[in-house]
Amino acid sequence: MATSPPLGRTAAPRWPLPALLAWAAGWVAMLALQRTAALPPALAVAAGLLVAAAPALFAATFWRRVIIAAGFPVSLVASGVGAALPAWAWLLPLAALALAYPVTAWRDAPVFPTPRDALAGLDRHVVLAPDASVLDAGCGLGHGLRALRAVWPQARLAGVEWSWPLALATKLRCPWARVARGDMWRDTWAAHDLVYLFQRPESMARALAKADVEMRPGAWVVSLEFEAAGRRPHARMDMASGRPIWIYRVGS
Repeated sequence: MATSPPLGRTAAPRWPLPALLAWAAGWVAMLALQRTAALPPALAVAAGLLVAAAPALFAATFWRRVIIAAGFPVSLVASGVGAALPAWAWLLPLAALALAYPVTAWRDAPVFPTPRDALAGLDRHVVLAPDASVLDAGCGLGHGLRALRAVWPQARLAGVEWSWPLALATKLRCPWARVARGDMWRDTWAAHDLVYLFQRPESMARALAKADVEMRPGAWVVSLEFEAAGRRPHARMDMASGRPIWIYRVGS
C-alpha cells in the first residue's frame, strides 16, 4: 500500500523529473521571449540557458547538477538552434556560475548539500538550551539548516553565505532562519552556542582556531565528514553511510 510523506515534509520530485522540467523551462522561456517580447534570437536563447541552468543549484549531487545544467545546451546543439548563437551567448551560463561562486569564495567548499537526516542523534552528544543560537557557517542552499532544525526545532538558527544568489535562495527556502550574505571567516562567532560546518579538510584547523578565539568555553563546533587534524574531538558519530561527524568543544 502506498504511503504519504510525513506531514510538513514535501516529497521531492523523482529523478529525472527535475532535469526534464529544467530543460522544458529553458525551451519555454526561449520561445516565449522570441514570440512575445520580440527579443533577438541570441538574447532569447541566452535567457533560456540561464532559466534552464538555475535549477542545477538546487540539485542534491554534483552529477545531477551537471546533467541539469548541460541538458538544455545539448538540446540546442542537437536541434540546430545553437548554431545560430554568437560566441558570447555561451558565456552567460559561466557568468551565472561566477555569481553563484565568486572568486573570493573559491578557497572554501563548493555547495556540498548536507543529507536530510545526517545530524539525527546529534543531540545525544551535544546538549543545548531550547533557545540556543546555532550557526551554519557557509550555509549554501540551506540543507544544513534544515538538518539542524530537525535536531533542535526550538533553536535560534542562523546561516551565513558569501554567494548572494545562494544566500537569497536560502532565505526563501528557510524563512524560519536568519540568513545573511557575508564572510564566515570575517563575521564573529561569539554569539553562537554551536557552529556547524561542512567545509574541506584544509579549512578545519582554521575553523577551530577561530572558534577558540571567539566562542565561549563550552561552546560546540560540529563538522560533517572532515576532521580537524591534530585536534582531539569530544565525540564522533558515524552516519549510516559511514561518513563521520566530528564534534568539538571549545576550551577542552
